[in-house]
Amino acid sequence: MTNDEITVDELKHSLKKVVLVDVREPEEYTQGSLPGAMHKPLGELIRDTGKGIFVLPRDKEIVCYCAAGVRGKIAVDFLRTKSVKARNLIGGYYAWKDKN
Repeated sequence: MTNDEITVDELKHSLKKVVLVDVREPEEYTQGSLPGAMHKPLGELIRDTGKGIFVLPRDKEIVCYCAAGVRGKIAVDFLRTKSVKARNLIGGYYAWKDKN
């Protein structure tokens, strides 16, 4: 695990301190999401953040997740180029669902 990743167990203890961003596609999001997560598909996140249309808070850590972790990692890598503190949920939504 690296400092740009977070486990399900770690996330459970910090849910109220982070902003959750679900980067899955709409049809995936309708199958369920983490409590309090905002939905912003990966392509929209990159496009809208790059244009300054979508702005994430800088005073809280952002946790991105997708189904299994790949798109969440891409989102985190992109957000870090914009100086956003972000981490990827290891295993994504599937890992969360397996432990809850």
